[in-house]
Amino acid sequence: MFLDNLSGLFSNDIAIDLGTANTLVYRKGVGIVIDEPSVVAISTDNKKIIAIGEDAKEMLGKNPEEVRIIKPLKDGVIADFRVTELMLRNLILRAQKKRLLIKPRVLVCVPSGITEVEKRAVRDSALHAGSREVYLVSEPIAAAIGADLPIHRPQGNLIMDIGGGTTEIAIISLSHIVVHCSIRVGGDKMDEAIVSYLRKRNNISVGIQTAEKIKMAIGSAFPLEKELKMEVRGRDIITGYPITVEVTSEEVRDSLSETVTSIIDAVKGLFEKTAPELAADIAERGLILTGGGAQLKGLDKKIQETVDLPVHVVPEPLICVLKGCGQILDNLNDYKEVLLKKIED
Repeated sequence: MFLDNLSGLFSNDIAIDLGTANTLVYRKGVGIVIDEPSVVAISTDNKKIIAIGEDAKEMLGKNPEEVRIIKPLKDGVIADFRVTELMLRNLILRAQKKRLLIKPRVLVCVPSGITEVEKRAVRDSALHAGSREVYLVSEPIAAAIGADLPIHRPQGNLIMDIGGGTTEIAIISLSHIVVHCSIRVGGDKMDEAIVSYLRKRNNISVGIQTAEKIKMAIGSAFPLEKELKMEVRGRDIITGYPITVEVTSEEVRDSLSETVTSIIDAVKGLFEKTAPELAADIAERGLILTGGGAQLKGLDKKIQETVDLPVHVVPEPLICVLKGCGQILDNLNDYKEVLLKKIED
């Protein structure tokens, strides 16, 4: 008991939203201290880290053979155990300002469809990276808490979190996920769809980073009041020379239509497994939209029109999951029941 109290005084417990596109870190009593892309640059000669986060992302598509750019998370789960561990160690040290008197407790947010093997990989990575104890929480639960939904009450709360690698949809009641769906479709698939579309329709080859900029600037899921356009630079796939073409928001919307339809179909599929009482609650309260993908222009209108439900985008959807993690970390005793069961060694 004394040691626990002492640990509470000297450790800086942290929460991590370990995302495919971005990793965010919350420090207890301080707030969000890190928001970086989940990208690592490694030297192919000595396997040492050259850069992490924004600095590494800037190297994408511009790196020589001696530098390898790695995204250690794929579809919301660990794809490269060693690099994830190195990235986590770096983030934990930075969050603690490199002063680790006592190792921190770490809360990590994971997809709802995660397997036992994937849970173990996350836990082991965090432990090896310098954690004293590791807790896991499902993304939809954290998102719902971050959105201030009354998850403790006996009523249906429908939440959709669209991340880089996955879209998590869940109905939550009495602090537990009653029905959920996790599809490996998100912001990354949208970027890939734009790259593919421009290659086929405009004979121009662009990188993923350019596609992401196009999506954020003029991407939409629903017709805009005033359609947009922008100039895009890339490589002509016929001549091989650099070219500039004009791309419209209508074209980008067309390129994203299949991905958007997949997300909406997942919502429809969830209702087929939902009890009538919960469905009645949701018909009244609607769907809460969080995550980076929630920022796609008109996505709320497109979902609302298709499934005939009120759709609400939370303020600051990018950090909603981490806000929920922070609330859990600050009140662990109150939120014990939302944590995933510990994995036995």
